[in-house]
Amino acid sequence: MIPKEITKYLSSRAVKGPWEICGRFQGTFAGAVVIPALAESKNLLATLRSLAQNPPELVSRFLVLVVINNREDTPQTDKDDNRSTLELLAGDGPSLTRLRLAWVDAASPGKELPAKKGGVGLARKIGFDLALPLLDFKGPAPLLVALDADTLVQPDYLSALTGHFRSTAAGGAVLAFHHQEGATPQERQAIRRYELFLRVYVLGLSRAGSPYAFHTIGSAMACTAAAYAGMGGMNTRLAAEDFYFLQHLKKTFGIESVTGTHVLPSARASHRVPFGTGRSISRLLAGEESAVLFYQHECFAILGTWLELVATHFDASGQDIAHQAERISPELKKYLDQAGFVEAWEKLRKNSRDQAALLCAFHSWFDGLRTLKLIHHLSDTRYQRKSPEEVLVPFLHWAGLERLDDPDAQLSLLRSIQSTGS
Repeated sequence: MIPKEITKYLSSRAVKGPWEICGRFQGTFAGAVVIPALAESKNLLATLRSLAQNPPELVSRFLVLVVINNREDTPQTDKDDNRSTLELLAGDGPSLTRLRLAWVDAASPGKELPAKKGGVGLARKIGFDLALPLLDFKGPAPLLVALDADTLVQPDYLSALTGHFRSTAAGGAVLAFHHQEGATPQERQAIRRYELFLRVYVLGLSRAGSPYAFHTIGSAMACTAAAYAGMGGMNTRLAAEDFYFLQHLKKTFGIESVTGTHVLPSARASHRVPFGTGRSISRLLAGEESAVLFYQHECFAILGTWLELVATHFDASGQDIAHQAERISPELKKYLDQAGFVEAWEKLRKNSRDQAALLCAFHSWFDGLRTLKLIHHLSDTRYQRKSPEEVLVPFLHWAGLERLDDPDAQLSLLRSIQSTGS
């Protein structure tokens, strides 16, 4: 029987449209792995085969749901590719009989995504929402898992996920990741630089004590079905849907890191969205090194001092805290003024029953987005972004890590500590 909170979500917040699940399957599932696919016929099979290498007893309990999608204004070549994928899945297709494989046609005429909100966020939402009624709510909390059609998983992927959620109270999770190797030396250098950028940012957040010190990658996140429905489901953003989804999940049901496995996102170039991995790789391969410049550690030192200031001044007024923030950094004070901190703090104090509630409310207000905006402000005004060669050695030293100067060694170090949640 579907819990009433799930039923309520399905009736009030679930996506409405012409979409339905296709495929040959029966029964209910312990979880669903949802894979949006836009022009992914050359990559999808490798992803599905990697899933099929997981233990049979787990593979048999998970629905693998591919959402083939495009908008009406999508280039015809991508539409043709999607048609090939649909034909492949609808036919006897790939020898993936171990998978409980299904798909959603959000690509054919009359079923395409809407022009304004038709992107990866909506594609994920369609998959998650359609999978919800098929989950088994009688046993352990069923899971919703996000993956991408060009991302590979390891044979311990499903066991790590199920084991993690058996031992945590948090409703959300992020997985470790290692980008796939590029096909050329130039691609390898580009993806190494981009992954280092992502990891150094999260390292800075971690050392600053931010509760948002986790990677926001769409192919490396999961949650319980109850958390998904309770937080209102997936957003329909064209890009950065993963960032906003995980930020909201953190505020509502919490996020912890899955250990013991990692996913392998693609290192390919892409122009589908205005930012993210594919666009950054494209710009780097075009010789635009300024596409990925690194934040200096001083920005995160200021962030850490700011967070500590708030956590030790619960009884202070917003004006008093803002005045002390100016001593930390005049630019910090300018940013807080722009963000409306003083007024927000007084409202938080008024509505919080104790210090623990006030701190929680503050971190809900000063969230991952406001944190990122602060780092941007400090970088735009005082501590300009620089090349990794200029930034990384002093950054590692500030973070209390070995002062490595070889990029491969730097990446290996950060992968190691972030895969274990250190």
